[in-house]
Amino acid sequence: MKRIAAAALVAVGMAVGVVPAVSAAEGNELTAIRTGLHAGFDRVVFDFTGPRPSVTEYRTTSLEHCASGKPITATGDEFLVVSMQPANAHDYAGPRAFDTPGLSKVRSVTNTCDFEAHLDFAIGYATKGRAYRISFLDNPTRVVVDVNNS
Repeated sequence: MKRIAAAALVAVGMAVGVVPAVSAAEGNELTAIRTGLHAGFDRVVFDFTGPRPSVTEYRTTSLEHCASGKPITATGDEFLVVSMQPANAHDYAGPRAFDTPGLSKVRSVTNTCDFEAHLDFAIGYATKGRAYRISFLDNPTRVVVDVNNS
């Protein structure tokens, strides 16, 4: 009987530990992607319904889909991959890949991952090694990527 009670307590503890992460991901839904040309930089903005996601980034010259590993074709000499967690775009109705002809150096924005509260977008730009800055805005939650265009 003690084993059954202990197993039940362990199961409840594990369930409680997992539920908050799932709930946080569900409330962090991508709602819009916007781009804009500014003096000295191009801007890409990701709007969310929930709290700020954690953001990491890296540069690459080739893209692949996170789940399948299949190559992704997008416009750019180099790509800044912005990874946001917990976040998803399951109900996002806007474009997941598009070119940006109105910007100075940013050439494209492409979704490379939307899996298990892990959302990645690659920002393709002209000329490798371009400077960038990532910041946050609130009400609504936004992840802002500024890419130097000079």
